[in-house]
Amino acid sequence: MTEHAGWADAGQLLLPPSEGERLTTDAYRREFRAVQAALRHQQSWKFERAQEFEDEGDSWRSFRAGRWEDALRQHQECFADLAEETAQDRERGTPFHRVRVVEKPLTPYLQWELHSFRVQAAAGNHIRVVAAEALGDLETAGALPEVVVLGDRALYQVAYDDRGALDGATRFTSTATVARWGGFIRSLYHSGEDVLSFFDREVAHLPPPNTSAR
Repeated sequence: MTEHAGWADAGQLLLPPSEGERLTTDAYRREFRAVQAALRHQQSWKFERAQEFEDEGDSWRSFRAGRWEDALRQHQECFADLAEETAQDRERGTPFHRVRVVEKPLTPYLQWELHSFRVQAAAGNHIRVVAAEALGDLETAGALPEVVVLGDRALYQVAYDDRGALDGATRFTSTATVARWGGFIRSLYHSGEDVLSFFDREVAHLPPPNTSAR
C-alpha cells in the first residue's frame, strides 16, 4: 500500500476512456472556465505528474529561448492578476489546490515551473510538492495521469501530445469517480510539502537550466 496516498491499489484510480467523453482543447478550455466559474463553496484539485510539458506565454517563450532572467521577471509580472484570481476564489469559497509530483534531478521545465509556482503561492494559491516515491505501488504499471477535479461536478483527465503540449481532455462525471480522485489528490496534498519551503531548499540556489538539453 502507498503510505502517503492511503490507497490499496492503482485499480481504484483507473479512468476507462469508455466511461468519459473526449473534448478538444478548445472545448476543454471553454468548459473548464464555465464549470469553475459556476462553482460555489466547493474545493477543486489538480494532480500534476509529468516532468516535461510544452507551455504557453511570454515567460515560457523566454525560457525556451534561454533568456532566464526575462522568464523570471515575466513570472513576477503575473503576481497582481494571480492575487486577484485567488481573492475571487476565496470570495466564492472555491479554493483550487495543486499537487505537483517531483522527481530529481529537476528537469529544466520543472525548474522553470517551480519559479512560477513560487509566485503563485506568494499570491495565495495552494500548492504542495510530493516526491514521486510517495506514489509507490500506484505506478507499477506506469505513471498516473494528469487530472483535474472541479468540486463535485467533473473530473478531467488532461491529455498531451508527443511534444507535451495540451491536447484536450476526457471528462468524467461519475459521482464515485470524481469523489475517489478528489479524495486521493486531497490526501496527497495534506501529506505534501508547501511549495515555498521546497523552493527555498531545492530550487532557489540552482543556476539557470540548460534549455539546449531539452
